[in-house]
Amino acid sequence: MSYYLILGAIFLVSWLVSNRLKRKFEHYSHVQLRNGMSGKEIAEKMLRDNGIDARVTSIPGRLTDHYNPLDKTVNLSEAVYNQRNAAAAAVAAHECGHAIQHAHAYRWLTLRSQIVPAVNIASTLSNILIMAGFVLGAAQKMGFGYWIAVAGVALFAITTAFAFITLPVEYDASNRALAWLKNKNIVTREEYAGAEDSLKWAARTYVVAALGSLAQLLYWVYRLMGSNRDE
Repeated sequence: MSYYLILGAIFLVSWLVSNRLKRKFEHYSHVQLRNGMSGKEIAEKMLRDNGIDARVTSIPGRLTDHYNPLDKTVNLSEAVYNQRNAAAAAVAAHECGHAIQHAHAYRWLTLRSQIVPAVNIASTLSNILIMAGFVLGAAQKMGFGYWIAVAGVALFAITTAFAFITLPVEYDASNRALAWLKNKNIVTREEYAGAEDSLKWAARTYVVAALGSLAQLLYWVYRLMGSNRDE
């Protein structure tokens, strides 16, 4: 029951922050840029100003924006790609911030990229092994089920580490974006405030995800330690 309470609390906080983020972007999507530039044009200018060889493309969906280091593309959702507002400027510049990180071999981005294969495996197997371990008798000290559960928790720890490594990557990309928007006079003071607020709430979704993952990890560690004490 306690595990499901933790999951429920994580889901609730995540939903609240995500919902707040969507409302923020909706609000700032009505703050039109005085310079009339679209998200695509802003992204292309930021890339040029930083000497980055990357393409800007449009992809379907909402808040699906991302930078792909494999083919060096800044992928902007249709709304961000085409619209000319503070929210679009913030997202476009943020994704270009990742492109700049990649070009400059930003250490946290490099580390995150290096552990992606391990994270893909860990995210698939961790919960399966944890549940299987407890079903097989993780409470039995040093038994087969216990070590299966330990393996699952170790894999889950990799996904938690990944969530925390993501934080400096996202915050740094936002800082680069905001600095460029301000220094190049791309936005007015009001538009800058909207871009800053949008990126602040976007970053908080990553903070919530990291803390939620840590809470689950600590819970499973506690369960394993508690199982050993019971023995």
